[in-house]
Amino acid sequence: MPRGPKGERRPADVIGNAVKVMRIATGKEPEDYGPDPESQGKDPAAVALGRKGGKARAASMSARKRKEIAKKAAARRWAKKPILASRRTAGHSRPCR
Repeated sequence: MPRGPKGERRPADVIGNAVKVMRIATGKEPEDYGPDPESQGKDPAAVALGRKGGKARAASMSARKRKEIAKKAAARRWAKKPILASRRTAGHSRPCR
């Protein structure tokens, strides 16, 4: 059975999914999100810190440091990628990109 955005199980067929959504919307069936991290044996404090993660890191950095990181990431994204050796010699008349 496929999983929804929060890991809940949903019917694979369209009609079954529509019926399930209708039942949840009308309150006839509770929405089940599966086990929470704490019930899986994870530390609640660590889970809370993980939710803050990127925002807390960005708030603690100076604008100059965030700008340096963004420039480095952009340079990596736009850098020319090397052509793989296997694609160069795969019988093509010109290299694939």
